[in-house]
Amino acid sequence: MSDLPAVERVDTAAFTVPTDAPEGDGTLSWDSTTLVLAAARCGDVTGLGYTYAPSATARVVDGLLAGVVTGAPALDVPRVNEAMHRAVRNAGLPGVAAQAIAAVDIALWDLKARLLDLPLVRLLGAAREEVPVYGSGGFTTYDDARQERQLRGWVEDEGIPRVKIKIAESWGRREDRDRRRVSRARTVIGDTADLYVDANGGYDAKQALRVGRALADEGVTWFEEPVSSDHLTLLGLIREQLALDVAAGEYGYTLPYFEHMLAAGAVDCLQADVTRCGGITTWLRAAALAQARGIDLSGHCAPHAHAHAAAAVPNLRHLEWFHDHVRVERLLFDGVLDPGGGSITPGADGAPGLGLTLAGERAQTYRVA
Repeated sequence: MSDLPAVERVDTAAFTVPTDAPEGDGTLSWDSTTLVLAAARCGDVTGLGYTYAPSATARVVDGLLAGVVTGAPALDVPRVNEAMHRAVRNAGLPGVAAQAIAAVDIALWDLKARLLDLPLVRLLGAAREEVPVYGSGGFTTYDDARQERQLRGWVEDEGIPRVKIKIAESWGRREDRDRRRVSRARTVIGDTADLYVDANGGYDAKQALRVGRALADEGVTWFEEPVSSDHLTLLGLIREQLALDVAAGEYGYTLPYFEHMLAAGAVDCLQADVTRCGGITTWLRAAALAQARGIDLSGHCAPHAHAHAAAAVPNLRHLEWFHDHVRVERLLFDGVLDPGGGSITPGADGAPGLGLTLAGERAQTYRVA
């Protein structure tokens, strides 16, 4: 083991980027987004990972994880992932600690691939060359004109044939506007593009069923978190009564959570977020759980953190090309991918690891920690 390259240092930074317009969904609104970066170093090679979380997440990495990771074999990522999970036992895993682990785990996979001079998808082993994406945004704070520009940008300018908007505005108290916005979106994108909606758990059960049946009439095929994903039995009952696919899982921070969701029959497609669930290591295991039950997996947000792992998953349905995170990643990193035609091709340029480099001066403008 002494001959194996070891992680020499783990550094962190946090960047806060204001939104380009007020953003909101059914249960939350925001005007900025914070990306917490982890950098794992071995000699002159650095692996980058990140999560979207409060800047305090960097302190979890510095205080609880860096000491565990430093000195560990750089090639043994699952071993280090397990050590990080054990290190946060008393701090509590779900939430910020899981996001901190995720950022470091992604950085370790990036580091390993760079040490081996391989695109990460080649290290993991590709199940596909192209990763389908869907345009995601359509915030409840948008007026009709802004929503239309965004939808046309995806469908007409970039050729993305599937898009998603937010509904359940104000915890479901503006149902008429929800329905009107969905109808307007269908008119804008036409009949050939797929239309998805995300309620972010903003409806109650009866309302979710009522709205779900109306959504089906508009040709909506994806209903994300019609009710809170905390209530798996209820989510499963709603899924049984609706024709369109029910999806959830973005708030899964642990592998057992995904198993509980699948065992409850709560979803037609499992969502998992590599920046929340403990990194690429856990995300791939969640994909395997879903595949064992004949269920597809969809990557939630943070598209460039997911891209290579997504290409390694046989049961991948698609990856969320989320407006907020796409914008942040284009500002902070060089080496971002092109979704033209509705898919991305990670590793196609041969760049090692995730293919990302921090955009020096451009990123420094937004650094907060």
